[in-house]
Amino acid sequence: MRSYNPDLTPPWKRSAPVPEVPADVDLVVEEVRTGFCGAVIRCEKTAEGPTVTLEDRFGKHRVFPMVPRGFLLEGKVVTLVRPKAAAAPARPARTASGSIAVPGARARVARAGRIYVEGRHDAELVEKVWGDDLRIEGVVVEYLEGVDDLPAIVAEFAPGPDARLGVLVDHLVPGSKESRIAAGVSSPHALVVGHPYIDVWEAVKPSSLGIQSWPRVPRGQDWKTGVCRSLGWPENTGAAWQRILGSVRSYKDLEPTLLGRVEELIDFVTAP
Repeated sequence: MRSYNPDLTPPWKRSAPVPEVPADVDLVVEEVRTGFCGAVIRCEKTAEGPTVTLEDRFGKHRVFPMVPRGFLLEGKVVTLVRPKAAAAPARPARTASGSIAVPGARARVARAGRIYVEGRHDAELVEKVWGDDLRIEGVVVEYLEGVDDLPAIVAEFAPGPDARLGVLVDHLVPGSKESRIAAGVSSPHALVVGHPYIDVWEAVKPSSLGIQSWPRVPRGQDWKTGVCRSLGWPENTGAAWQRILGSVRSYKDLEPTLLGRVEELIDFVTAP
């Protein structure tokens, strides 16, 4: 008895097989349907099937289903597949801040110098992105309830050559209350820098949260509550912050304006 192939499709109509490529982080591919080109940020398992998130050179994120023959790699059609889990946890090549990781490094004894940040949320964000670096450098981050008494706080700390003080302030723009207060700090061993955002929430890229932009909240309204209301989130600012913080995986999820200021403070406090 003859054996027949159950696939009756003529050979000239069959699609040629394409290679399966693991969607490893930083792999650059092009989605065939839209032409969107970017580096792989992450893969996720959803109810509809696996998806891959790409980031283009402008920092824009888009999510695509990982369908067969769905991407181009160096001009050739491929099928992206989820990377296989390593047999043992792989050590990251870099920290969340982008610095080269030092496996097995112990935290240094804390320096006398400090970095102060305005608010608990600011401190949690700095810890999540720069925590590994700060422990290696021996830099402790503390949070301030506000900056109204900043000159007095700096005077009490008494910064010196071996105990430098860096301060990160929200909404540090010309003419603001914060800028006037910061101007009152005159110690050469203290550095006050800031970002232009009303709150550190805005320093997280909207694309990382899957929103178009941060809402504009009318004056007179509590900004955080207004953001939750505009985005349709429950008006629970604590839960909203956990949602925002959870979307931050590395420095790539933060605006460059904040990145530069925090790096500046770390360099200042750790300078010989």
